[in-house]
Amino acid sequence: MVAQVRSGMSMRAVARAFHVSLLTVQRWVQRAQTRRWDRVDWSDRPPIPQLTSRTDAATEDFILQLRHELKTQSALGEYGARAIHRELMARGQAPVPAVSTIGRILERRGALDGQHRVRRPAPPRGWYLPPVAAGHAELDSFDIVEGLIIQGGLEVEVLTGISLLGGLPAAWPGSPLTARLVVDRLTEHWRQFGLPTYAQFDNDTRFQGAHQHRDSIGRVMRLCLSLSIVPVFTPVQEPGFQAAVENFNGWWQSKVWHRFRHTSYPDLRERSDAYLRARRHRAAGRIEAIPRRGFPAPWHLDLQAPLHGTIIFLRRTSEQGAATLLGRRFDVDPTWHHRLVRCEVDLDAHHIRFYALRRRDPGSQPLLREVNYTPPSRRFIE
Repeated sequence: MVAQVRSGMSMRAVARAFHVSLLTVQRWVQRAQTRRWDRVDWSDRPPIPQLTSRTDAATEDFILQLRHELKTQSALGEYGARAIHRELMARGQAPVPAVSTIGRILERRGALDGQHRVRRPAPPRGWYLPPVAAGHAELDSFDIVEGLIIQGGLEVEVLTGISLLGGLPAAWPGSPLTARLVVDRLTEHWRQFGLPTYAQFDNDTRFQGAHQHRDSIGRVMRLCLSLSIVPVFTPVQEPGFQAAVENFNGWWQSKVWHRFRHTSYPDLRERSDAYLRARRHRAAGRIEAIPRRGFPAPWHLDLQAPLHGTIIFLRRTSEQGAATLLGRRFDVDPTWHHRLVRCEVDLDAHHIRFYALRRRDPGSQPLLREVNYTPPSRRFIE
């Protein structure tokens, strides 16, 4: 290889001819430089150093003894690698190992108090809903981005959404949202792209309904039930369940909101729609791989229709093992306190089932309790 390079052939051409990397040719040419052939060391040298040094056993023993003294007698109560290094310097010990070397000695001799964090594998996406975790059902997750202001002091709120398995994105920037607007935009989205099995929301009143009344089943919930979609509400103040849509919120703000200067709602919507089209095009294969149900025709939303279907609330139990949902407190299991539960409100069978949830063992979701529940029959106030 060196001879070919010296004859005028390029290093890249030599690498192709000898079926080696360009780095290999460069390394041998660098080693040969301009010396005569018989004066070049052509032996292949390993990348590790030929000689290694290790702190002698007596020094290691002394470091361990000094650590024990500092731990039991030091006024500061510090006995880590830095503290040991300072003490060795103060005593005039020579030579003094580096702080990193002392740390390796302590680790090698098992003298560290800290324990390594046990990292467990993350549960599958949608692990708290078995059909979603198995890949048999799609979940659309929605959120609202607030606190945005465009030129002229116009307040902007953005209803965002993304499907968990297919990655189908959605965003509707505009004036401050109401429950009516949320219903209109969800209906528009599902007409165009089809229906998921589940629709997930946080506990915003525009999604769930008023919190001050018992058995409040709001406009968005009634929309989902009328389309045979199971609405799912995440635990209060636990954003991890909305990670997919919150991650999309960050991308939307980075690629749309912060990237351009917006002068009006139409201008912002135009930029947002262009971003959504590009993102849907890039994820087309993944989106099409997850089937969605067709939108029923004919259909209209009757907010006064009797309630049918299932509503799911994800909740964390109290110290007494109770869960709060629909403005009511339900005793679940006194041994399952401060733990996650999936509360399935069956509006047809008139009962609520409580299932235990554990991230460490997502495949095990035993039934904890079943209670009777009569859904509200009062007229919905529009």
